[in-house]
Amino acid sequence: MAEFFNWLDGFVWSPFLLIPVLLGTGLWLTFRLGFLQFRKLGAGLRLGLVQRNDDGGEGDISQYQALSTALAATVGVGNIVGVATAIGIGGPGALFWMWITGLVGMASKYAEAFLGVKYRTKDDAGEQSGGPQYYLKKAIPNGFGKALALIFAIFAAIAAFGIGNMTQANAVATNLESSFGVDPVVSGIIMFVGVGAVLLGGIKSIGRVTAAFVPMMIVLYVGAAVWVLIANVDALPAALALIFTDAFTGSAATGGFLGAGIILAIQMGVARGLFSNESGMGSAAIAAAAAKTTHPVRQGLVSMTQTFIDTIIVVSMTGLVIITTGAWREGAEDVGSMTSNAFSNGLPGHWGGSIVALSIVFFAFSTMLGWSYYGERSFESLVGRRGTIPYRLVFTFVVLIGATLELETVWAFASALNGLMALPNLIGLVILSGLIARETKAYLSFDPQLRATAAQVEEWQRTQILVGDDMSKAPKK
Repeated sequence: MAEFFNWLDGFVWSPFLLIPVLLGTGLWLTFRLGFLQFRKLGAGLRLGLVQRNDDGGEGDISQYQALSTALAATVGVGNIVGVATAIGIGGPGALFWMWITGLVGMASKYAEAFLGVKYRTKDDAGEQSGGPQYYLKKAIPNGFGKALALIFAIFAAIAAFGIGNMTQANAVATNLESSFGVDPVVSGIIMFVGVGAVLLGGIKSIGRVTAAFVPMMIVLYVGAAVWVLIANVDALPAALALIFTDAFTGSAATGGFLGAGIILAIQMGVARGLFSNESGMGSAAIAAAAAKTTHPVRQGLVSMTQTFIDTIIVVSMTGLVIITTGAWREGAEDVGSMTSNAFSNGLPGHWGGSIVALSIVFFAFSTMLGWSYYGERSFESLVGRRGTIPYRLVFTFVVLIGATLELETVWAFASALNGLMALPNLIGLVILSGLIARETKAYLSFDPQLRATAAQVEEWQRTQILVGDDMSKAPKK
């Protein structure tokens, strides 16, 4: 099984399959949307972090809670262990490719969140449901969309137990044991109780919890990283130069074997970049669909900022700390402790290792909450509302299992499933790119500053005639 998942992971993330599809889709959407992620980043941050609520919009949770839920799912051990793995194997140049994945991925994240809101529906409990498992089959005709939606739902429901469960629980248990001597069984029981208690309340409970502690955990981690970078400010220019040169030489990762080094840097950067920010994977569209918003464009812009915060801020902090302190030279053999060693070198006493250990606890716990919702909604689209409670119970129990097992194979399993669930979504985004670009342009022409009220948006929508759009009809005379 280990050999199979390692092979599958390598095949899915080869330079001939998902990597060009992922980057190509992001670049295509970037051009189709007129570099929207750069033009409207400030507006998206204002809507999500300052305004927070889109008054008058339908949904179950606020825009900020939807953003924090998505951030909870993405800001996990991938931001700590995943970055160390990418740099340890691919060299410092891998961080450059993680940045590229994040910048073009913002367009993909916007597009999937836009579609998640546009094609969402209410389930039997009256809650909003959306995501690729819905918009692929609703927006793409002739059975092809249904096939893509089915593939996504199956892989997402299973992948949640890897990326969002066992790998996270195991990272917490391992770090608490090495840093504070806590028995993994004890860690597993505490996480089992904590996750189960939150999941009983569904998305509203998840939204409240993540909205409360996601900002705290990010500020704590980024603050510690800034401290280390200030202490090593003399090494920062050389580190930045190394990142850019190694991205196109690969010499740091392979001892000078140019072609293989570049491929490895790209492969690790893109793979771990997606593992971290999930842009193009389709998962964040599930959280976006639950948001109270007056128009899909507005929530799309809010969701887009998640990738910026995750990759351009948090991942960058981890990568720069690892490189400026020289911890990256430990290589692939010691990626598990690379980030901890980097922070320990830059902070006094034992603060570095303790902060990394606590950050992993917060990051991983939040990821489990976010991904439980993603997996639950994907499973619900396959079997109906009756599958919700059983899925929550199984997901909570698997947390305990993940905390107490050796999981080398599960990391390959999680990475491969991430790629497999991304493929149908990326295909759908390319097919629907015209629709996304057309409606985005129309809305931004009406509301360029993104300050229209719910009543103004509703009135504008009544006056629109978008040919071929089944949601916008001509006003009746």
